[in-house]
Amino acid sequence: MFQLFLRARAHSYFRSKLANQQFKARSADRDAETDQLRVSSILGAIENALHAAELEQSGLNRRVEDVLARAAVTIGNGTDEYLEREPLDSHHQDLFSAEISNGQRRLKELATEITHFKFMKAAVLSRFPDIRPPAASDGRRGA
Repeated sequence: MFQLFLRARAHSYFRSKLANQQFKARSADRDAETDQLRVSSILGAIENALHAAELEQSGLNRRVEDVLARAAVTIGNGTDEYLEREPLDSHHQDLFSAEISNGQRRLKELATEITHFKFMKAAVLSRFPDIRPPAASDGRRGA
């Protein structure tokens, strides 16, 4: 009996507290600002990843070109150079060949990643046409 009395008083107490509170929704401007921040953070992450991949690609491309130039110097210019090549030069050619193939493999991977990042950016911008992309800044982190 005492529990029923206590339960009834608790219900009436909470009902009176909830009756004084009215539901209030945020303003449309605040909702738009929140949406802008959410999508901008996603676009910012995509932009950062895209920028880092492009930096890596350009740096790696320069290094691969450098290795190609060094390999060309050690090959020589004779038509039968490979028959009379010193063992040390052959060893260097093998090392250059491995470096070049690894660099070219990574360049292909980076080209694919960059394409995917650009697609993701376009997809986000097409799904949220009212959202402005984040402004590109010059102070980005280098890779």
